[in-house]
Amino acid sequence: MAREQLFVGLEIGTTKICVVVSESLPDGSIHILGVGETPSRGVRKGEIIDFSSVSECVREAIIDAEEKSNVEIRSVWVAISGAHLQSFNNRGTLILPEDHNAINDEDLRMVEMNAKEVILPPSNAFLHTIIQNYHVDGNKNVINPEGMMGSRLDADFHIVHGVKTRIQNTLRCLENMKLDVEDVVMNSLASAQVVLTQHQKDLGALVVDIGGGTTDFIVYVDGAVRHSGVLALGGDHITNDVSIGLRLPIVRAELLKIEEGCALPPERSLGGKINLKNDPGFSGCEIDRKALDTVIHARMNEILQLLKREVERGCHLDLLGAGVMLTGGCTRLKGIASLAKEIFQLPVQVTTMDNLSGPTSTFENPQYSTAIGLTKYANAVYSQIPEETFFSKITNTLGGLFRRR
Repeated sequence: MAREQLFVGLEIGTTKICVVVSESLPDGSIHILGVGETPSRGVRKGEIIDFSSVSECVREAIIDAEEKSNVEIRSVWVAISGAHLQSFNNRGTLILPEDHNAINDEDLRMVEMNAKEVILPPSNAFLHTIIQNYHVDGNKNVINPEGMMGSRLDADFHIVHGVKTRIQNTLRCLENMKLDVEDVVMNSLASAQVVLTQHQKDLGALVVDIGGGTTDFIVYVDGAVRHSGVLALGGDHITNDVSIGLRLPIVRAELLKIEEGCALPPERSLGGKINLKNDPGFSGCEIDRKALDTVIHARMNEILQLLKREVERGCHLDLLGAGVMLTGGCTRLKGIASLAKEIFQLPVQVTTMDNLSGPTSTFENPQYSTAIGLTKYANAVYSQIPEETFFSKITNTLGGLFRRR
């Protein structure tokens, strides 16, 4: 019996809850059937702080997605963010017996387990163990050692872990809605599925997803994940600065940032005045454009400088031949690509999502890259795992985080 090729990605973000329903096409591309979203309540810096509010928001977004896609949602792939997520690289080693016929799937599982024989903080749990390279008897960078003969198998992994209870809170929210969680995926890994090609991964690339409360990043070198992380800073911090600095209500500050703001240094501002019209509860006023750009540039420069330092902790920038790929809602800010180029001294582009079909407004909007990327990630996992072992594989991935019922 063929498996249903429908996937649902859920992102619980700081500013929005987004649900994307997609189906996979025979050529491996993704067709978007519908998108549900609602403003987020109860999330700060990518983490749940009000369980009941978040649960209600997720319910609203799920219902919206069901109505737009005409699909009953029973299971989801969930993105997770937050500064509690940490990563490191580690090697696992397995000595094979002399009478061993050939390296098999069990050997691959054992070498992965050996790589995870590390001491995490007591509050943390493993989230991802992503293969980088295999080595067989000194033969480096083996893509797939299964079936090969050898006496020693080494494997390098990128390992991501986070605070167990914070991950569980997301899962518990969905359990209350009787939704099955197929897997939990860090935001940047999901976004990379739709904003990077394999060629760019091979050249070396940095994906930066700047959302409302966090900036998530992931680094690929020679086709493998080398570094990843989350900064607890995002577009909402810019909005708050504009609100305080220019004495504007938060809603007006957000609109002003998106419609008129620029991330470039104030000396490159267009200057002049911006007239804000009267709104209910707000008396119109005149804003100095250079003052606005000064506030935005200061915070955006801080975020990108901190990001550069964090990326350099795990990777030399000169290894990133494809440059920097920007995505997320904050990339709609004018001048952000130029500022990032000046800071990283690398090619920078605001990304588009390829190999997709459906409503154009959806895959042209960088706000949806994580949720859409989840469905593409799901399709990739689903297509590579034999049907009879798929659900046991996913359950093992979630093992220790949440008891499936």
